[in-house]
Parts: sequence; C-alpha cells; structure tokens
Amino acid sequence: MSVLFILIGISTLVAAIFLIAFLWSVSNGQYDDDYTPSVRMLFDNEPESKKTTLKEKKTTKKNAV
Repeated sequence: MSVLFILIGISTLVAAIFLIAFLWSVSNGQYDDDYTPSVRMLFDNEPESKKTTLKEKKTTKKNAV
C-alpha cells in the first residue's frame, strides 16, 4: 500500500513539472502563431516555371472553346 502512495506522489510531481513547462512555453510565445498553419496548405509550392506553364495551358483551353 505504501508503494501506491509513492507512485501517486511521483505522478503528481511529474504532472506539476509538465504543467510548469507548458505555462512557461505559453508565456514565451510558443503558441502565438495559430493562423499560418491553417493557411499554409492553401499555397502552392510549385516552381515559377510550372506555374507559367499551367497558366499557358489554361489560356490555351479557354481560347480553344
């Protein structure tokens, strides 16, 4: 039974350490940027040469119709 009390004490200490680390990271601005990750997937990472060829293909298709 005494082992149970030791384990509860150790787990409480570990939880307090993680809570302190989390509060420290929040106060230092670790989680400030919440807009960029949600928008990053909307941007294409293609090189400029591919972008121009895609634009040329689109204008060619519009002209053909």
